[in-house]
Order: sequence, then structure tokens, then C-alpha cells
Amino acid sequence: MTIKVLVADDQAMIRSGLRLILEDQPNIRVVAEAADGPETIALARRLRPDVCLVDIRMPHLDGIEVTRALAGPDVADPLRVVVVTTFDLDEYVYGALRGGAVGFVLKDAGPSLLVEAVRAAHNGDALISPSITLRLLSNLTAPAASRRSPSSPLSARELEVVRAIARGRTNQEIAAELFISLSTVKTHLSGVQAKLGLRNRVEVAAWAWETRLVESS
Repeated sequence: MTIKVLVADDQAMIRSGLRLILEDQPNIRVVAEAADGPETIALARRLRPDVCLVDIRMPHLDGIEVTRALAGPDVADPLRVVVVTTFDLDEYVYGALRGGAVGFVLKDAGPSLLVEAVRAAHNGDALISPSITLRLLSNLTAPAASRRSPSSPLSARELEVVRAIARGRTNQEIAAELFISLSTVKTHLSGVQAKLGLRNRVEVAAWAWETRLVESS
């Protein structure tokens, strides 16, 4: 299956570079490019790409506003947004993830991580540049939704899955660590999200740090 990607950045050279990296992969195709916030929203809503790569600093509407419009809690049919930026600032990371982004990747992280982030988003996972993952989650003040108590107690296995997610593990890594199938991991994650009323694994990770289910090493 080909993963359709929209690339949004106000610099044409950056857009071209991202396109070259992504289309070097056999099953990823860039279906559109956008140079500002409103154009990104219009193209994304019309084309419904599998993943939107969105820069933070863009004219008219910035990447965080674009993320809220495409993936926010009030969006009926949200798209998957990965924020790609040069700027490793906490306010950008928090804003993007609270706006509904499922990934946050620094432009200097390298081509392989960019491709991995696109694939993770397409598969329903989330990826944050390793240089900021634990700093982000251990200091994150979770949104109100993630501070709630579960509607019913999490099982021992569900807690293991939550701790692994909070440490930045992918579903495949969790399956290998816990000696369970990938489908079982996804079932546990769905159960956790339902019990906590959360939308995605990033919010689950934030809840784990907020409630001190995990601690910084």
C-alpha cells in the first residue's frame, strides 16, 4: 500500500528535500506541497493524505494552528499530522502534541527518522525525536483529558503496555519485549484509550508521566 503524504513548508528548497527523501522509498508518494497554513488546510481536507508533514513556522497560520484544524479534538474525521521543524522548543512540542499531532521530528534528525515517523503515523503509532522524548514527557503538564482516572482499573498487562509507550517504544518493540503479538498490543492500547478517554498513544504517554506511572531515569 502506498502512503500518501502532504508536505507543508514555506521554503521551496525544504519541500523539495523532503519530497526527495520520501519518494526514495518504494511505497511513499508525496501527493501535494503547501507553502502556508491556509493552503495546507485546504489541500489536506480535499486530498485526505495518509500523513501530513507540517512545519511550525509558516505564513498566515502556523503549524500548531494547522495541526489543530486538521487533527484537533473537535475535528470529526482527523488527519494524521507529523510536525517537522528546526526549532527544539518546548512550547512548540507541547502545542503540536496537544493540537493532535502524532509525531514531532527535528529537521536535523536525519532522513531515516523522517521516514520512520511517516510510517509510524500511517500505522497508528507516534514518533517523537529521541533527543526530546523523555524531556518532553517527563515535564509535560498533561491536558485535562489525560488527568482523569480510568473508567475501570487497568489490567497488569495494560499497565506494562502503558509504561512501554511512555518510554517511547513502538507497538512492534512492545510486542517483542512482552512476548505478545502485535495485534494483542493494539488490543491492549485500544482498551487503555477507551478506559482513559484518550485519543492516541501520545496522550497515553503523557498520562503515564503525569500520574507518575513512570519516572525519569
